[in-house]
Parts: sequence; C-alpha cells; structure tokens
Amino acid sequence: MKIAVLPGDGIGPEVTAQALKVLDVFAREGTPIEFEHGLIGGCAYDESGHPLPDSTFKLAREADAILFGAEGGFQYETLSRGLRPGDALLSIRRELNLFANFRPVVTWPELVGASPLKAERLEGLDLMILRELTGDLYFGEPRGVTSENGVRVGINTMRYDENEIRRIAHVAFRTARTRRARVCSVDKANVLESMELWREVVEEVGQEYPDVTLEHLYVDAAAMSLLRSPQHFDVLLTGNLFGDILSDEASMLTGSIGMLPSASIGDGTKGLYEPVHGCAPDIAGKDVANPLASILSAAMMLRMSFDMHSGADRIERAVRRVLASGYRTADIAEPGTKLVGTAQMGDLVVAALS
Repeated sequence: MKIAVLPGDGIGPEVTAQALKVLDVFAREGTPIEFEHGLIGGCAYDESGHPLPDSTFKLAREADAILFGAEGGFQYETLSRGLRPGDALLSIRRELNLFANFRPVVTWPELVGASPLKAERLEGLDLMILRELTGDLYFGEPRGVTSENGVRVGINTMRYDENEIRRIAHVAFRTARTRRARVCSVDKANVLESMELWREVVEEVGQEYPDVTLEHLYVDAAAMSLLRSPQHFDVLLTGNLFGDILSDEASMLTGSIGMLPSASIGDGTKGLYEPVHGCAPDIAGKDVANPLASILSAAMMLRMSFDMHSGADRIERAVRRVLASGYRTADIAEPGTKLVGTAQMGDLVVAALS
C-alpha cells in the first residue's frame, strides 16, 4: 500500500502529520503501508520554481493513494496562471482523471452545539455531496483575460459534454444504492444551456436505477434547503462550481469546515484524500488547526482505496470517543469543553484507537 504524502502549505503539514500518526498505528500492527513524501503547492514553487514538480507528479501517479494537506498562501496570488499553488492540485485531478469528489457531511452528536443551526435540524444528519471535479468553469475553454475595444474582458467557459455528466451520474446513483436510495441533482437549467444538458443526461441515467428516487433543484434553492431542511438530502449531485460552493456552506452543518474530509476518485480505486478546509495561512504554525478532517480523510482512504472498512470504522469511532470525552480544537470549542491543540488532538485519536 504505497501512499504519496503531499502535506503542502499553510496548516497542511500540521494536520497531515496527525493523519500520519493515525495511519502509523495500522503500520505498527502489521498493515503493509509505505509512505513517500513530496512537495506540492507554494513550498514546491519556492524549492523548484513550479507548484507541481515532475518528481511529485511521478510519485502521485505511481502511488496507490494520495494524502494531501493544503495549498496556497497570500504571497502566491499574483503569480502567473499555471504557477499558482492551486494549479498543482487541479493538474493532479485532471491528469489522474479523479473526476468524482465525495464530501460526506455528518453531524456528530457531540458537535450539534457547535453549529449555528438549531439542533432539531441536525439530528441524524448524514448526506454525501458528490461533486464532478474535472469539468465546468475550472477547466472549460476559452478562458482568460483579454481586451475588446480597449476594455478588459474576463472569460470562463462552463462546459460539460454528455459523457462527463453520465459518468458522474452513474457514481451518484450507485452511491445512493448503498445509502438511502435518493439522489438530488443540482443545476441551473432554467438559465444555463450546459446545465440543461446536465439535467437531461441525469434523467437518462436515472432510468437505469428505478430503485433510486431522483429529484432536481436549482442551485439557489439547494443552497436554501441545505440550511432549512438538510436532513432531506441523501446524495447531492453537483457540477464542479456548485459543488465547491455548496460543500463549504454545508460545513456549517457540522460545526466547522475543520470537520469535513473528502475523497477524489477516478475509474479505479486510486484516490486523493484531503481535508476541505484549505491552507489557512493566518493560523499556520500555531498548533491550533483542527486535524480531524485530515484524520477522517485517512479513514476514507482506508475504506475506498484499500477496502479496509474495519480500519476506517476504527478511526471514526476513535474520533467519536475523543469528542465524547469533551476535547475540542478552537474552531469547535464550546463552554465546558477541553481546549487542545493540533498535535494533542492527533495524540488523543491515536490513544483512542487502542
């Protein structure tokens, strides 16, 4: 089991280190796990002049799974396109064809009070946001900033072909079959032709899954419903842009974006696993970041890339025990809880695994 470890920038190295502590428990127990580290993002640019060095891409391509931390930083925002830290992650997603992004949104009972929503709206919440990851405005052409009649014009193209839509729709319906058999497809078909095609193709695929209920929502209505009645959703199928926005909104259902793991999968079992929260440079190096999203991403890795369901369950139970014992990082702290730092939270999860 060869895992490419790409901690990246900001709080990425801190939270990834805690996930590695947890995975190392399984290595010590005899699971054949091999870790190999690589540079990506801003730190790779500082070292080599490019955010995705050839050696890092080779490592990612040859690994069985990728554990990613975060990328970015204020100092890189003025770099040319192609040299920014975020371009490295986009390149890996595209080149390895990791088109299906799974973002589970689960409200842990111990954290109901950390969410700004009323507790009765969150009880038993368990939904999966399934985001198409290699199309849409992020990759569509033409794009760029040009000049027309002396006026600057910014261009991005929302583009999907039916094959791209069809494959992510199949993933959504197959996923729903393992859950509560409901898919809600999110689009803007009343305005955008690309989303009109999205709806048509999802409908066609849905006919192959008569045991799964399909509904459609426009993205603005979906955003409202996520806050008004989140328990209604099971699998939320979205395009790249809408999924990016809705999943960050959904983080408030869990109490903090520091609780959201994710997995990006292609046609096989190879996947890239990462916390959703980003690099958070303002708190980097201060031992205050929440590592639980990274740890839970490692659990997703065991389950989805290595078929280690019992190991993934063990990690999730350990996180639950730590939360039930009252330990919290700053982002999920409430009165009466015990505040801990990044490293101590990782140590607590490791201890709970035993």
